[in-house]
Amino acid sequence: MAASALSVENVKGLLGGCLSKLGFEVHTLKVGWYNAVLPPALRLAHPDDRLAVVVLSTPAMFERAFLPFMEEKGCHGMSDPIDQCVKHCVSSAVSQCFPGKKVDVSYDYELLPSRKPKFLAQTAAHVSGAAFYYQQSDIADQPWAEKKMFGVCVHPQFGGWFAIRALLVFDGVTVDSDLLQPLPPDCVPSREARIQLLEAFNFHWQDWSYRDVIRPVQTYSQRQKDYFATPPSQRFALLRTWALLTKEADESDVGSDSHTQLKGHT
Repeated sequence: MAASALSVENVKGLLGGCLSKLGFEVHTLKVGWYNAVLPPALRLAHPDDRLAVVVLSTPAMFERAFLPFMEEKGCHGMSDPIDQCVKHCVSSAVSQCFPGKKVDVSYDYELLPSRKPKFLAQTAAHVSGAAFYYQQSDIADQPWAEKKMFGVCVHPQFGGWFAIRALLVFDGVTVDSDLLQPLPPDCVPSREARIQLLEAFNFHWQDWSYRDVIRPVQTYSQRQKDYFATPPSQRFALLRTWALLTKEADESDVGSDSHTQLKGHT
């Protein structure tokens, strides 16, 4: 398909057709929507009228994509098996759907030389209409004085049981100026509930209670919970007990996931 023939509808249809069966969602956005809410240093280096897509993983991704990936491909020298699986799924979908086309793909775990993330995952999800990004500024008379409270996205179907994985920008594909920006569903409308959400995310994120701020249609399976509850340095050992990893797999690059809670969930 020629780049000039690509549109918002067929990009979403083609990419969604490849990724939805693996437990991912795709949501289109205009680069300008993202750049408009950020300072210059954090904006994307693309024209405002370019088409972008944010990719989310749903609870189904673990069983539909990750476990089959580990069974068939295994982990080869990358610090995080989930990251390798997501990269494989997204890059394969792009190659299949848009052969020869230039697509700039950024993943949630990637950093710039400045150590800033390549894109702000929760901001991208919010401006695409995929999930509401609840922040300290969304609470009137917030009770934390000068204390910094990190924000968190809530998905209208999955609550906090999802993750924001990648942002794709399509070179040469423009979005009409009259395209209306979708508003993300406000699933947590009351001040009291928003306070509870941010406190659960900032102070008790390890118990995952913030994920159930709304009643989700699906949560992580017990096996998926066991995986993400395991410290990153011990996940290779867990995968071995599931017969999904050989003893020769390299664990030397496994690091902390302390920053994970501040970007696109796990």
